[in-house]
Amino acid sequence: MPLIIVSLGIVTLLFLIMKCKLNTFVSLIIVSFGVALALGIPLNNVVKSIEGGLGGTLGHIALIFGIGAMLGRLIADAGGAQRIAITLIGKFGEKNIEWAVVVASFIVGIALFFEVGLVLLIPIIFTIAKQLKVSILHLGIPMASALLVTHGFLPPHPGPTMIAGEYGADIGSVLLYGIIVGTPTVILAGPVYNKLAKKIVPEGFNKIGNIDSLGESKLFRLEDTPGFAISMLTAMLPVILMSLATIITMIQQETGLADNTALAIIRLLGNASVAMLLSLLFAIYSMGLARDIPIKNLMASCGSAVTSIGMMLLIIGGGGAFKQVLIDGGVGHYVADLFTSTAASPIILAWVVAAILRISLGSSTVAAISTAGLVIPTLAHSDANLALVTLATGAGSAIASHVNDAGFWMIKEYFGLTMKETFATWTVLSTIVSVAGLGFILLLSLVV
Repeated sequence: MPLIIVSLGIVTLLFLIMKCKLNTFVSLIIVSFGVALALGIPLNNVVKSIEGGLGGTLGHIALIFGIGAMLGRLIADAGGAQRIAITLIGKFGEKNIEWAVVVASFIVGIALFFEVGLVLLIPIIFTIAKQLKVSILHLGIPMASALLVTHGFLPPHPGPTMIAGEYGADIGSVLLYGIIVGTPTVILAGPVYNKLAKKIVPEGFNKIGNIDSLGESKLFRLEDTPGFAISMLTAMLPVILMSLATIITMIQQETGLADNTALAIIRLLGNASVAMLLSLLFAIYSMGLARDIPIKNLMASCGSAVTSIGMMLLIIGGGGAFKQVLIDGGVGHYVADLFTSTAASPIILAWVVAAILRISLGSSTVAAISTAGLVIPTLAHSDANLALVTLATGAGSAIASHVNDAGFWMIKEYFGLTMKETFATWTVLSTIVSVAGLGFILLLSLVV
């Protein structure tokens, strides 16, 4: 019965969002109330459960998510992201242009959220494709694969950051393992699949694309952008700090090294929230003050960045409310009981549940956080690596992007593709990211 109630709740959520065109956050809250009542949560606890889920989820990620948005906006507004992309493409040369796009998009994708990275990189891709006389889709597939992998696997993106908080996984470990898993996944979904896609839909590689909806492309003159080294350091500083702390902690655990003040300081600096704050302060200097940009302008960029993610924060909070209702209503424990008598790995379970919800709901973030409500109770009976369960949830939530996902329509319109061409490129690409990601996560689980 609990699974039937959850299924009806998801169908209702789909109806409210897709048929009634209701706002996703409002739909999540309505469904959370309905499912809470149907699961028999006491009336005086329904609101507490919803508020607790919303507040608890945002408490985990609001600081990292908000500062991450500011950091990415400062790098983009200064032209740092453009400098990284153009320089790497120039270094790799025309023959290796696909690999240049992959590396540039992966680095930029760490700092920028998916939609922001897409809007920022597409004009650059179009310009490079025109200069080299190659298909825009030839460069677009590697770019999209790198952005999707960073979106699904790497903090400070909302999905992995939020899931890590819910599972109690160390964000530094998620980041480090995410890079290890994400690198081969990008290669398969980008340059490797690119060759196959040209045979499946060759006509798609003749399209000229359409970026008029982006407005006038904000491309800087290269001499007006920050230097490559400082742009790279600014974008990668959170990764450096968190990875360093994680690696040192792993070494300490392996060697049995006694704790001391120096190690405590390193762990503090590598804490996700502290690392993001330090990186933001560094970006304010490197992308702004060092280039004589008034602090007022920099704060305006930060303010607009936070404004742009306001609804996303509410949607994540709404997903957290739904997740908490599933836990408090006993659904999570019901699922846990179903799996205690089997040898099913929480990694597989997390991937399967997230994949089903992603295909149904469209939003990878909502799918991921709803998965947490079903998977968390199973973790109590397992010794699975929490960072890998986090990545598996992210991988599942990336699968089969189709007509109920905004990313599907962005790719279709920007690259001027038909529905068939979009399914054969973007939908298949996102499925490769999901399935290959799971495969590499399982391989990694044999080692860590």
